[in-house]
Amino acid sequence: MKGQPNRRVADAGKPFAGTAIDRSRPLQFRLDGRTIQGFAGDTVLSAVLASGIDTVGLRHDTPLALSARYAPTIIPATLARDHQRALPMERTPATNGADYVTLAGSKRRSITGWLRRLTGGARRSLDIDLDQPHGMRIPWLNSAGASEEPVDLIVVGGGVAGMTAAVAGAKAGLKVTLLEASPRLGGHARLFGTLEGEETPEQSITRLTTAIGQSDAITVMTHAEVFAVRSNAVRAHVVDLKSGAPTPVVVDLRARHIVIATGTIERLPIFPGNRQPGVVGALEAFDLAYHYGVWPGQSALFTTVSSPAYRLAMLASDAGITIPRIIDGRTQPQSRFIEFSKAYGITLAAGTIVAAVRPAPKGGALVVTPQLAVGTLTRTEADIAVDRLIACGGWQPDLALWHMAGGESRWNQVTARLEPTETGPAGVVLAGSAAGYISRHACLGSGADAVDLLLDRTRIPVQELTIDPIYETPDDPVPVASADHAPGAPTFLDASRRYIERPVEQESRWPAWLPFRPKPAGRSLADTPQPLDVGDIAAGVQLGAIPAASAGIVAQERVAMVAIAAPEAAIEPAPGPLPLIPDYLIGRFGSTAQAWIIAPSESRTLEPGALIQRNADETDPLTAIGIVLRVRDGATIALISAANAGPTAAVREQGRATTVRLVSVYEGG
Repeated sequence: MKGQPNRRVADAGKPFAGTAIDRSRPLQFRLDGRTIQGFAGDTVLSAVLASGIDTVGLRHDTPLALSARYAPTIIPATLARDHQRALPMERTPATNGADYVTLAGSKRRSITGWLRRLTGGARRSLDIDLDQPHGMRIPWLNSAGASEEPVDLIVVGGGVAGMTAAVAGAKAGLKVTLLEASPRLGGHARLFGTLEGEETPEQSITRLTTAIGQSDAITVMTHAEVFAVRSNAVRAHVVDLKSGAPTPVVVDLRARHIVIATGTIERLPIFPGNRQPGVVGALEAFDLAYHYGVWPGQSALFTTVSSPAYRLAMLASDAGITIPRIIDGRTQPQSRFIEFSKAYGITLAAGTIVAAVRPAPKGGALVVTPQLAVGTLTRTEADIAVDRLIACGGWQPDLALWHMAGGESRWNQVTARLEPTETGPAGVVLAGSAAGYISRHACLGSGADAVDLLLDRTRIPVQELTIDPIYETPDDPVPVASADHAPGAPTFLDASRRYIERPVEQESRWPAWLPFRPKPAGRSLADTPQPLDVGDIAAGVQLGAIPAASAGIVAQERVAMVAIAAPEAAIEPAPGPLPLIPDYLIGRFGSTAQAWIIAPSESRTLEPGALIQRNADETDPLTAIGIVLRVRDGATIALISAANAGPTAAVREQGRATTVRLVSVYEGG
């Protein structure tokens, strides 16, 4: 398709025609001076990906893939200096005639960028300089929210669990607000298929959306990403479409009860080159294809430790995509999906993982190196050239908001994932996959159960509808390949904005023959003392860089902290003001630590959660003397042990140290 090479041709008999787009209504807009074509119903991101752009830019000379979890913010070109008007590519509807620039600034607008464009070096890339410290920052994280009318129940997440909670709340007589980050309700249920005795995903979604649409007690806000939660309050960034042009709005919503139904995130398999353009998770690949008809290339290799990836492979095969092989890290996987895929003639390589991925010498294809990995037996297999690698490392409950609200979690050694405990903030409960449930049957039941729990009503036990492990092999832990296969290629722990790379064994500076030589530094996340995402923490535990027993505590301490001010009008039961210093940081930096205003030596905004060291040479989190708490009215507030600091200190984030000056003790509220 001219102008949209990654868009599948419309065909009513194919599964990837794109349910969200209207092909009879083409549109075009500009991004950093480049014309992007699309259709009504596209997001800016889906249109950009359809146009053949799959790369954000270079970081340390390594290209990083453009995705829903890793996309730059954009601003209307006429408002380029007003960063508070920034919009997320993945949540902003494409509109005809719009003109955007990326907040980070593209090299395409420089002489070097134009030269790269003329020589073809930037055709697949947004060409953003990712070595800049704030190339991918999100400016609204420090914005105050406009207060909305209080309600009785806020539900965060519009999947089947969140929709069920909203309907149950309305039936209980509550006034409900349902928030969903994507443009539509339904979540990811469609990918996972149906078990015997379940209604189909479409039936569940249609039944619930109909009930929500018929209820006057439920207000739905789509394009609304919640980025902070505490008891009785949430803060969300909303792309408002009321004026016709997408407009960003930050809102504070308050309620007596909150249900967090944020679902699950897909883990990134750990191998060199795992964020190379062309590598994509199964969830994102399905969403792009199903909703927008976007699927780059004509061939795709699958690597997985979870059976739903097989269902996506069969759908791709139905759409005419060549599937040379499915690589499964499990040694003897059994599943109805596996049996169906064999009937499709798809080759299965069990007990095999991806050792490394690198770009092909010519063109946009990838070269994938498989590795047999059964117990202690490892053997590198022949390379496979393919257009795309679908990489599914299994599922991790999305607990970011739960941790921000003060909820606790612990590492489950059996499932190899971080799971929530029952200890959490008053008035806040989890539902669905975020609560650890697996089947759609259980997710539907957990939505209603969450409301019963909040209202202190008699609860109906939630039952998982699962298949015996003999017939449905459970997921394996995320596969971990050796870093030796591609020493120069970075291996990332997650597909987020954090850039956390795989910790490496430090070599001793002392000769090997020296008796009792000092032990070298071990595998740790010491060189990245900055906020971590849940996926980073889960990978760190698997790699031995974070003790399993401490994973829940690390998650609470290292998840980004965002403030929500106390309400102007109290909601009964009235919440107290948000403490400047969270409970879990009390005593963390000694008894003399207190809140200070600090000032960076360069013009930049420091990220909440970044650790503070005595000087730029210190990297060990255990030697930290403080932490950045928040930015308020342009001032950076930190919890710091001034007794252990000089007039200056160093903040480390994204592997980079910034000198800061201690200005004064903070005396605000």
